[in-house]
Amino acid sequence: MSTQEFKKLSIIIPVFNEERTLQKLISAVEMVDLPFEKEIILVDDCSTDGSREVIHNFNITTFSVVSPQVGYKAVFFEKNIGKGAALRRGFKEATGDIVIIQDADLEYNPQDYPKLIQSIISKQADVVYGSRFLKSDISSSNKIIYQHGYLFSRFLNWFSNILSGLWLSDMYTCYKVFSRNAINQIYPHLKSKRFGIDPELTAWVGKLHFKVVEVPISYSGRTYREGKKINWKDGLAAIFHIIRFNLFTHK
Repeated sequence: MSTQEFKKLSIIIPVFNEERTLQKLISAVEMVDLPFEKEIILVDDCSTDGSREVIHNFNITTFSVVSPQVGYKAVFFEKNIGKGAALRRGFKEATGDIVIIQDADLEYNPQDYPKLIQSIISKQADVVYGSRFLKSDISSSNKIIYQHGYLFSRFLNWFSNILSGLWLSDMYTCYKVFSRNAINQIYPHLKSKRFGIDPELTAWVGKLHFKVVEVPISYSGRTYREGKKINWKDGLAAIFHIIRFNLFTHK
């Protein structure tokens, strides 16, 4: 794949109480072999555990031999606002030619970056979604923890597809990747502060008629004991968000 036009990948990592996994996650992002610069943007949503200290104390020189072309930005919210607000701030800070969302837990594997960005580099897509549910040799072993949550997620995905005009298998995936042109057009419309950000992003991908593709990814779900945060209330709110952003927002 040709990378001549692409010089930087911005990785936006929203953080809220991820002290247990954050150091390991950043190290995993560092280790991804890419032919251009990585810009890691950490947006802390007023964590109360120790995540802020991890970000403050993170020694980037530790990985300079492995990956010298890495830049960092850190943003610290003074009150908890939500994942959507953190991502919006990350989009504002991003300067890369390609922008990817990365959760701070270890459910998603950064080694999937090369195949996630390939369709944008080859100009086959403006937006790429990494699907947990498309089958491949890797994704066939994906770990889904809560069956009831999986089934409700599939319903929400179907509902979003009907209203957005897209046909996606995994609208709620963390791994959403945008070309610079795509995120520049989407960003000014975004309003979500919390978990409404996923249906909102998807709605705008459909409204703005971007070419979107899905690729299978690896996934290892975590339990609530391990730090999973989304719950049934967020699931019910998702129905409202899907309706709102698809039917009651306009270009």
